[in-house]
Amino acid sequence: MKSTLLAILFAIAASGLSAQNLDKAKDYLKSKKLMDAKSEIDKLLATEKGQKTSEAWYYKCKIYGAIAADTAINAQVPDAYGQSFDALKTYLEKEEAANSKDKDKQDLLLKLDNYAPINVIYAGYFQEGASSYNTGKYAAALANFKGALNAREFMFKKGWITQSFDTLTTLYAGISAEKAKDRDQAADFYSKLADLKLHEAKYEDIYKWLVNYYSADKNDETNAVKYLKLGKEVYPSDKSWAEIELGIYDNEIDRYRKSGNKDSLFAEYEHVISEMPNSYVFVYNYGVELYNAAIDTSSGKRPANSEALITKSKEALNKALQIKPDYAQAYLLLGQMAYNEAVELKETTKDIKGKTPADVKKRADIRVSAGKKFDEALPYLEKVDQILGPQGKLKQEEKRALKDAYDLTITIYEQKSNKDKASEYTKKFNDVDKLHD
Repeated sequence: MKSTLLAILFAIAASGLSAQNLDKAKDYLKSKKLMDAKSEIDKLLATEKGQKTSEAWYYKCKIYGAIAADTAINAQVPDAYGQSFDALKTYLEKEEAANSKDKDKQDLLLKLDNYAPINVIYAGYFQEGASSYNTGKYAAALANFKGALNAREFMFKKGWITQSFDTLTTLYAGISAEKAKDRDQAADFYSKLADLKLHEAKYEDIYKWLVNYYSADKNDETNAVKYLKLGKEVYPSDKSWAEIELGIYDNEIDRYRKSGNKDSLFAEYEHVISEMPNSYVFVYNYGVELYNAAIDTSSGKRPANSEALITKSKEALNKALQIKPDYAQAYLLLGQMAYNEAVELKETTKDIKGKTPADVKKRADIRVSAGKKFDEALPYLEKVDQILGPQGKLKQEEKRALKDAYDLTITIYEQKSNKDKASEYTKKFNDVDKLHD
């Protein structure tokens, strides 16, 4: 009997100690002796009975939140807001378990405090984030802004607020992540803002940043185009979208070009042209790629579908001229293609070595066909002269195109034994640098 009585007395004493710790913690909190309050609540929560007491967890939340907000002592308790938040969650779990059949009794302490502890956590995280941001500690700023967003999301899920999305904090979380060189996290926050189609001036660069991120960093054309289209929709007066769009597709085409797979490259060109049907540049470049593939002899001979590729190339170049009738580069390439066909025809006469009338006729017929190809080339080459010749200063690529057109024209007229025309274009060739620098 004596042994049993002592055990009961010890149990009662221990229970009284737990109540004492909690009362002391409350008193210290009320008198703002926060580190003493922390010591008492920590002692209580180190006991089995304390851990089972929801009120103890609630006061840990309040005490740690108060410490986090006190700049004189918060350095002594790293992550005080985080510990306060965790304590609040534990308090709520225990309250809900204990009063599962009576919701009115749940979270009574929090309701009596008008939800102040969670608001302290949310506001505290934000203020810490702003302070870190202003002092250039971007990784710390990001962590705190994320804490604020987590607190707000928690409040929304509990039904304590009606709006879950925090635009300002999300923006600063994104900026902090970007400045901390964490582009993946920045993209996550920025995309949440862009998906809302926010249209204030301060958000415009977010859309452009996302386009660059998905295009350059991730080779993700789908998302790059998504945010391009959103940006164009929200900021339709911005003239830079056209250039940005070109950049996206240039990047994608370059990626396919480097892969070495021509079929994939051509499919991407078809896709881009369907998306940007009025872009003569992509249509022209498609024509160039097709022609280069058609005449590629790196395998020892031209591809089996060379003629089909050349036909398709000419179609693309003529389509580019429909979009931009004064595009000299397209005229030049069409002229070069006809010229090359003429030269290739003439080369085949070397394979006919006989002197019979039939052989002589074959060679003559080939020369006639070559002459027709030279005649086909001339209007294209002369069009280059008509477009660029009258202009003053030209870009380097335009000067080079003009010289190339003159050079081929001179050769054709020499082939035709037209000395006057050959001399005329020789003079033009020699005057390019003088007239167009």
